Amino acid sequence: MNALPERSLRPLRLLQVLEPSGGGSGRHFIDLCRGLGARGHHVEAIYSPLRAEPRFIEELQSLGLPGVHSLAMRRAPGPSDLAAWRGLARIIRSHGPFDVVHGHSSKAGALCRLRLPGDRAARVYTPHAFRTMDPGLGSAGRFVYGAVETILARFFTGRVICVSADEYEHARRLAIPSRKLDLIVNGVATPPRGARTAIRSDIGMGERDLLFGFVGRLCPQKAPKRLLDAFGLVADRLPAARLLMIGSGEMEAEVRERIARSRHAGRIHLTSALSGPQAMEAIDVLVMPSRYEAMSYVMLEAAAAGKPMILTRVGGASTVLADGVNGLIVENDDDPRPLAEAMIAVADPARLQRYTGAARARSGGYGVGRMIGQTEALYRALAS
Repeated sequence: MNALPERSLRPLRLLQVLEPSGGGSGRHFIDLCRGLGARGHHVEAIYSPLRAEPRFIEELQSLGLPGVHSLAMRRAPGPSDLAAWRGLARIIRSHGPFDVVHGHSSKAGALCRLRLPGDRAARVYTPHAFRTMDPGLGSAGRFVYGAVETILARFFTGRVICVSADEYEHARRLAIPSRKLDLIVNGVATPPRGARTAIRSDIGMGERDLLFGFVGRLCPQKAPKRLLDAFGLVADRLPAARLLMIGSGEMEAEVRERIARSRHAGRIHLTSALSGPQAMEAIDVLVMPSRYEAMSYVMLEAAAAGKPMILTRVGGASTVLADGVNGLIVENDDDPRPLAEAMIAVADPARLQRYTGAARARSGGYGVGRMIGQTEALYRALAS
């Protein structure tokens, strides 16, 4: 029997829920809401205002979704989770029924999957990096978080979406059954071009400066202090080196203080006024010293923009970076010297030219349409 044409399939009623409301998970959330809405589905969104970036809220509200709901969800487990769960259940009752409820990140994912009797909406969960992928998590924390993830996945979840092969393998090591797992790699729109000179001028950087870039939440996971320590060593040896850091978060005050104390403060620019795609046009090399990732949007944006990268050995790195071809992979360590040496190595003009050429040649194949289509197909399979 021939499959029904796409236009004859009924629109789905979808609820997307996110706690961090920013960074790569926020980008994924916005892209998913926009893309599914454009395909004719009824999409409503719930976000937490507690860690929300203003840019995220503005973009979400501009999508024109039939429902955007603010619900306080705290990152750390605690008594407030009960109120958040009740609020979520109230929204589902009053605005449903939904075919699929999709929780993004560990907190929203847990709250979404603990459902009231009679609620038949399929539950989908995207971790955007399991907490157990953090190498700094102790053995007790790894056991507790791992047990929670496994129990929720086995008994309360229609499907867990992993966004990289590394995250998928990690899920299998947690004993999550393969029948509960799907691999859907993130996708991005092609970054804009043509504003390199204007952006550099706005942030006080010259065209001949060698501009390293960092984009991400200022939080322990993204390890911005690693980068600042490494850049201090790089700046001592490379007069043309500059650093553009884009982001905000719980470590912002600490990061700003550290920059102010640096001998090279005038060569470092920290802002949250630019987006990741805008930044890619301005930088020469992306540096991501993260402690753990699943499949970072920043990596994908840099890959789509044809930028060389220096990444720590984390989830998703091998998806976008061939070590020694379009950049370098360094070990996941707080010692800043290997990261600094990699930055100095990439700064060699001949090597930088070679890596840039290879990065541009690999820049296709990271489109957001593929990710939207695969997610939609999964929703339909679960809702049928």
